[in-house]
This record gives sequence, structure tokens and C-alpha cells, in this order.
Amino acid sequence: MSMMPLLVLLGVLGLAFGSFANVVIWRYPRGESLSSPGSHCPACDHPVRWYDNVPVVSWLLLRAKCRDCGGAIAPRYPLVELLSGALWVLAGVLYGSTWRTLAAVVLFYLLLLLTFIDLDTMRLPNPIVAMLGGGGLLFAVLSQLGVADMLPLTPGGGPLTSPLLAAIAGIVSGGGLSLGIATAYQGVRGRAGFGMGDVKLMAAFGPYLGAYTLAVLFLGSALGAVWGVAGVVTGKKDLATRFPFGPFLAVAAVVVAAFGPQIWGWYLALALGS
Repeated sequence: MSMMPLLVLLGVLGLAFGSFANVVIWRYPRGESLSSPGSHCPACDHPVRWYDNVPVVSWLLLRAKCRDCGGAIAPRYPLVELLSGALWVLAGVLYGSTWRTLAAVVLFYLLLLLTFIDLDTMRLPNPIVAMLGGGGLLFAVLSQLGVADMLPLTPGGGPLTSPLLAAIAGIVSGGGLSLGIATAYQGVRGRAGFGMGDVKLMAAFGPYLGAYTLAVLFLGSALGAVWGVAGVVTGKKDLATRFPFGPFLAVAAVVVAAFGPQIWGWYLALALGS
């Protein structure tokens, strides 16, 4: 498939799956069924008609209001749909008509779910993190066996060109270092500062990003630090002292998937002063 039709297809599918993402983000933390009942207005409980459930377009045509009760429809709904569509298109731009696009779509989409659930609940659900990591291991095995060249998304050099070795390196380095940081912080401060959900998420990045998983931790920490400083500067101390770290790791993972080797090259150039 040529590039433009592929990107259009990915964009349409991404928007459609973005609509389902809204369902998961709202219902999963509450223990509700993802399939029943169908989409309905949270204010009046009236079922949403199919023509009022078109991603983004329906929200615009309805002027962000329920057709039946006039209740407001939060802008988060089209935002999640647009982000999903954009991430699916990004996967296509990065990897084209290859199996890596499928692996990137899985990574980006599940990170979208985890990001908004973490923002709402300060939790990263184990089943979704396990789905992310398990999918990555499956893709690494398929790549190792030569069934489909899917991973790693950011190939390393030498022996780490082996998908399984890259996956193991990423799991051990990402999960191990973050676990060490969490343990040390708990010991020094006497309270959790780096949640076990974040540790598991770092390990789940391993199959996708290989050794570049470490770059996710460093970049995510930098983004979190900027957020914390912004909270202090603006006087919003709650934002500076307690915020979910998962979204920063998710953003960092997408950036590293796209630019991991370049980021590492820039870092080496700065470190070596060249």
C-alpha cells in the first residue's frame, strides 16, 4: 500500500478506536462492562444514536451538547479521538507499510489508555500494562523467529539487533533501574515517590524500545521535573508534589520510539563535547 492511502486508513481507524478508548478510560477504572450498555449520555442516560457517535464530527455538529437533554459533552472526548488518530498516523509515518507499524500502533494506543486512566485515578491498571508488555514479548518472539519484522522499534547495534536480546535488555534495564530508584526513594524518604505501576510500565517498554528504554526514564523524569517546577512557580504546590508520572513516561516513550537513536546521538555529542 502506498503511503497516503495507508495514512488515511490509519487515521480513520485511529479515530474509530479513539471513540472506544473513551469508553475504556471511563468504564474500566469503575469496573463497568466495556460492551453493555451501549454509549449513552452520562447526564440523562439516553442511548447515543449512531449518527451522534461519529468521532469528532458529531461533537462539533452537536456543539458539545447532548441532543436529548442539552448536557455538556466534555472536550476530552474529541481530544482522545484526535490523539488516537494522530498516534496511529504517526506510526505509519515512522514505519510505513511494515509490521513495525502494527507494533507501534499497539504501543501508542495502549499508552493513550494508560495516560488518561492515570490522570483520572493516579493508577496504571495491571491488566493493561500486562497487555502492553505481553504484546511486546509476542512481537519480539515473532521477530526473532523471522515470522514478521516488528521489534525493536529503535534497533540497537551489535548483539542487540536480536529482537529477544533487545527485549530482555530493555526489560532488565528499564524495570531494574526504575525499581532501584523506587526502592532507594522509599528508603530515604520513607514514602513512595515512584510507584510500582510506573516500574511495571518501564519494564513493559523493554520489548518495544530495547536498550533505549533507559532514555524513556531520563526524558520522562525531565518532563516531570519541568511540570513540578511549573507548579512551584505558579503557586500550585499540589501539582508540584503529587502528580501521575505515567503520562510523562508515555510521552517520553513515543518520543524515544520516533527519535531514540537521534536523541542518543545528541546526548553523546554533548557529553563528549563534539
